[in-house]
Amino acid sequence: MAAAGAGAGILAGATPSEAAERTPEEPFGYCLNTATIRGQKLSLPRVAELAAKVGYHALEPWIFELDDHVKAGGSLEALGRQVRDVGLTIESAIGFFDWTVDDDARRRKGFDEAKRSMERVRAVGGKRVAAPPVGATDKPVKDPRALSDRYRALLELGDGLGVVPQAELWGFSRTLGRLGEAAEVAISADHPKACILPDVFHLYKGGSKFEGLRLLSKDAFHVFHMNDYPADPPRDKANDGDRIYPGDGIAPFDQIFRALRSIGYRGMLSIELFNRAYYQQDAETVLRTGLTKLRTLVKVSHS
Repeated sequence: MAAAGAGAGILAGATPSEAAERTPEEPFGYCLNTATIRGQKLSLPRVAELAAKVGYHALEPWIFELDDHVKAGGSLEALGRQVRDVGLTIESAIGFFDWTVDDDARRRKGFDEAKRSMERVRAVGGKRVAAPPVGATDKPVKDPRALSDRYRALLELGDGLGVVPQAELWGFSRTLGRLGEAAEVAISADHPKACILPDVFHLYKGGSKFEGLRLLSKDAFHVFHMNDYPADPPRDKANDGDRIYPGDGIAPFDQIFRALRSIGYRGMLSIELFNRAYYQQDAETVLRTGLTKLRTLVKVSHS
């Protein structure tokens, strides 16, 4: 989509993901993970306005931001309407709940939090929620096969709430730290809505090879976190704060986008950054810069 005014070029009644301007050159949707401008401390309605103005199609807020909106007296249903009114959808949200852990009592509490998070997402009109391996990052689970059963249970919980949990890989984690592991968990869950949530930085951090994306189907994921990483610090020392704009580092984006095109992926590319230097800048400038750089990479990969 063109980085123009809110909803520009969208067919009447169509969602951004069904917009008419999806072309072979730009077959993906563009989403904003709200962490990218977290440091500017803007309200979610203001973030939505800026994202739409710059040309994004969707938002990916965090559950704690939805909680803060409610604590401040806001309505999630009204927030959802505000987001839709500016031409955006909420394709995903980021929540933390202990669904992978071996401890039964802790996992039960994790599922309670998952339910609460999904209710928040549903209230705001969202579709999906991230399900990273919170609580099991420092050591692998005793039986890796149990992860698929736990993920299936999480999916079944989501079925009742109309929200799909995405098995998110975290490259620094000893559980769900690699692309192959996340794919295996999703495949073995044996559920029609099973999917993963990949991330350029986490694929790099965990040592996954980007070529592996070609072996997935277009339905294996619906949101892909976009970011880049510099050559220094090295991979073993890199952290989330080192993420930079797509194209400003050494990530092989040509390979990544060619792989996505080859499998027919048409989902969202969600810019997710935690760069403190960007937090000191004008929010609209950060949003516009990130989207412009990402769209350029997408178009170059088509040439």
